[in-house]
Amino acid sequence: MLRAAAALLPDGRLHLHHGPIDLIVDAHGPGRAAAFDRVRARFATVLEELAAELPELRRPVTGAPRLHGTVARRMLVAAAPFAPAFVTPMAAVAGAVADEMLAVIRAQGGIDRAYVNNGGDAALWLRPGQSMRAAVAAPVPAMLSLTAGDGVGGVATSGRGGRSHSLGIADSVTVLAASAAAADAAATLIANAVDLPGHPAIRRRPANRLSPDSDLGARPVTIAVGALGEREVAAALEAGARAAATYRARGLLIGAILMLGRQHRIVGAAPTVPLNAGSGAGDLRAFGRLTGS
Repeated sequence: MLRAAAALLPDGRLHLHHGPIDLIVDAHGPGRAAAFDRVRARFATVLEELAAELPELRRPVTGAPRLHGTVARRMLVAAAPFAPAFVTPMAAVAGAVADEMLAVIRAQGGIDRAYVNNGGDAALWLRPGQSMRAAVAAPVPAMLSLTAGDGVGGVATSGRGGRSHSLGIADSVTVLAASAAAADAAATLIANAVDLPGHPAIRRRPANRLSPDSDLGARPVTIAVGALGEREVAAALEAGARAAATYRARGLLIGAILMLGRQHRIVGAAPTVPLNAGSGAGDLRAFGRLTGS
């Protein structure tokens, strides 16, 4: 396995890469340089720790996986509340890695605001008086305005066409939650719920036909969605919105934005300001970047 790589980007942010994990890290405050050193050291061991526990991480949480690593335990804690629905700790892997790195950044103080963006699933922290903006990408660009008092510690997105397979048909589901791992798991489950079961325009294949090691096994994942009427789009989004509202009532998320076709739904507290589609001026651009404001 190749070694973890770390490099400062021209704008001063830290880029960390190891196998499938690709992080953009930024922090502000007098402890920034020391925090970057700690993150580099911790990141070097994360992938090996996860790889050592993959068989357990791919088991449904109802099977009580036996996990030891700190990132693996974050994954389980985030995914377990969504049972008895089918979910494995892998639903929270990107967010849990981001949370672990953010905890390392904050470990010794000297930080005013920070984020760790793991391919669009981001952990963030704001000292009182600080704020960040997060740009939510297509199909309906929008800006999230986040402040220290919102309680948001993570923003994550899931849906059809993302980095992992989805059981549903959502173009995207962006979730705000207390941690990135919690947001990651919730986005996965809500995206699965945005669906029209049995619809002839939706093509599916068993997940393990596309990825033999998938934690979804033979469950049918969406590979294509044909033309849908506006009422059908609305019905799929309403199914997802009901799931999101249920999770919010249980305290599992703060807010969610669900998108399919030309429609969207907002559940809970998701403070959005419309963006011009071509502006590209967001702080989490295309699920890709967070900066302070």
